[in-house]
Amino acid sequence: MRAITSIDEILRASTSARIYASAGRVMRVMTVAIAAGAFYGAIMGGFELRPMQMVISAVKVPMLLGVTFLISLPSFFIFNTLFGLRAEFEMTSTSLLTAQATLTLTLASLGPLTALCYCSTSDYDLAILFNGGVFALATVAGQIALRRSYRRLIALHPSHRTMLRIWMATYCFVGIQMAWVLRPFVGNPQAQPHFFREGAWSNAYVFVGRLIWNAVKG
Repeated sequence: MRAITSIDEILRASTSARIYASAGRVMRVMTVAIAAGAFYGAIMGGFELRPMQMVISAVKVPMLLGVTFLISLPSFFIFNTLFGLRAEFEMTSTSLLTAQATLTLTLASLGPLTALCYCSTSDYDLAILFNGGVFALATVAGQIALRRSYRRLIALHPSHRTMLRIWMATYCFVGIQMAWVLRPFVGNPQAQPHFFREGAWSNAYVFVGRLIWNAVKG
């Protein structure tokens, strides 16, 4: 029942700084977010129904979102302090947590559609493309929740509008690299399931830059 209440609070964005003041409430929201991410991860790794890949992906999706969030947060705290917004950072972090949880809940809600896609095709590239679309939709849902909860922060201080842009840029920058490092998530059915792909600790932006450079060179 508490989980349902927490989900309702997250989706309605009916949060304030004091709602998450207690450690127990924070833990419930984090638990819901992790469980929702793991649920979608298991479905995401279920292409061709390989149990080991499902387990790996169930671990990876919450790890991707959680680590991206944690890496992005310290620098965001510094920027808030420099802009004189440190007094509202408790409310700010609540808004960020709400958006993160909304993203994972949206992923979980779209899980049955991903399973239906897998039942309808054996095309690995299509499976990857479909999951990319699902993550894009979930990201949009998270941004809607973040912007809605940020309205009261912007009303307190207009500089929060700039902070919102900084957060989005930082989170996307870190998230792309984390997704690159943690790939594969779907898992090629022609290869054995493994946690990290060979050469995982490379740089996504260097790889994309090389592709663009090679394309320009012709």
